[in-house]
Amino acid sequence: MVIVSKDLTKIITFPKEEEPSLKRILIVDDDPDITITFKIALEKENDNKKEFEIHTFNDPLSVLSQFKPSFYDLLLIDINMPDMNGFELCTEILKVDLNVKICFMSAGEVNHEAVRELYPTISIGCFIKKPIAIDYLMKMPCCITPCS
Repeated sequence: MVIVSKDLTKIITFPKEEEPSLKRILIVDDDPDITITFKIALEKENDNKKEFEIHTFNDPLSVLSQFKPSFYDLLLIDINMPDMNGFELCTEILKVDLNVKICFMSAGEVNHEAVRELYPTISIGCFIKKPIAIDYLMKMPCCITPCS
């Protein structure tokens, strides 16, 4: 912030206040137990650090209607959901936000080659096999922890 005196002889500068660098994580899973468990566990893990805030959705169509580009740092998206699978959701999100990191989750196996053929714009850089321990999730590179 800069303040200039009335007679223009003095300029006083104040250091800019740094905003907290909260990482916003969006969890999308049709199973409310999963989203609630992840949210509570991650918030508990984050309790004293205040490094991130967690948002959850159980309906991929709701995510699309309320998605804010450049708002989230990471999306944890379940693959198998009704109405729209995680890859379809990801394809739509990437149309409005190319910079968001996306990590897919599934209890089942994923054929990466088939995914590349069906969804060529998607890169599965991060994949979480459910069930997962929260302490393991916290240690996954480029998922919860900051990328270098």
